[in-house]
Amino acid sequence: MKVVVIALLLPVLTACKLSPEKKLTVPASQTGPGNGTVNQNPVSIANSIHVYVALCDNRYQGIIPVPPVMGNGQDPDNNLYWGWGLGIRTYFTKSREWKLVRKSKLPYPLLERIVYRHRSGQYYLVADAYDGRAMKDCLDRFLLGVSGRHKEVIREGQVTIGLGGNAKLLAFIGHNGLMDLSLQSSYPNTDKRKRDCIILACYSKHYFSPYIKQAGANPLLWISNLFGPEAYTLHDALSAYMKGENPATIQTKAAAVYAKYTRCSVKAAKKLLITGW
Repeated sequence: MKVVVIALLLPVLTACKLSPEKKLTVPASQTGPGNGTVNQNPVSIANSIHVYVALCDNRYQGIIPVPPVMGNGQDPDNNLYWGWGLGIRTYFTKSREWKLVRKSKLPYPLLERIVYRHRSGQYYLVADAYDGRAMKDCLDRFLLGVSGRHKEVIREGQVTIGLGGNAKLLAFIGHNGLMDLSLQSSYPNTDKRKRDCIILACYSKHYFSPYIKQAGANPLLWISNLFGPEAYTLHDALSAYMKGENPATIQTKAAAVYAKYTRCSVKAAKKLLITGW
């Protein structure tokens, strides 16, 4: 019952404020590439999907507050976008399509990383939970990856899994931090690779367009209006993507599941979930 109620409330609960009322000091980033480049180009790499999740945070993000238990950006286990019923970690762990192979704690600005293997054995998914205070870090690393400026690998047994620019698809999930802050860096494509990306955040098409164009990436799915970034939208979009479906079919699959959970029409959902330019 709790999950059903939250599913119906999410589009309202996670609506973004266009003009946040306050700015709060956040900790300095202690790890990761910052504005530098980590280039690790393995000879052989598995098909991988890298998901950047900015944890919902009532205090540090310009959102309409959600219930406190879900809006603590330093508590991934109960966070709306991660450990709650329709959060990335909970939803994908329960999915029959994915098998959890690793979960680990990481230092700020990340809090946790989870690695899944698709049941087909053809894809790996790595999802990173960013502290809700670290929106700028999360956005920066996502765009560095999309542009090819930041590339990493991790090992899972005998398999090499690509992160950032080494991933086949990159996704950003959460509040649209570009509505609250500006990024000083530029993100030009550095290796002539055209990566697929999914950006599930309010008005992401409008706010992310300049960066995605500069990065030379392919916007497989992004948002035209207010949006609650529940995990099921990403899940079903990826299911179609891994089958080699075309962008229009991926959009339709994502819109269908969004319509199911939010009780809107598929036609309305397709106006919200946009593919391409």
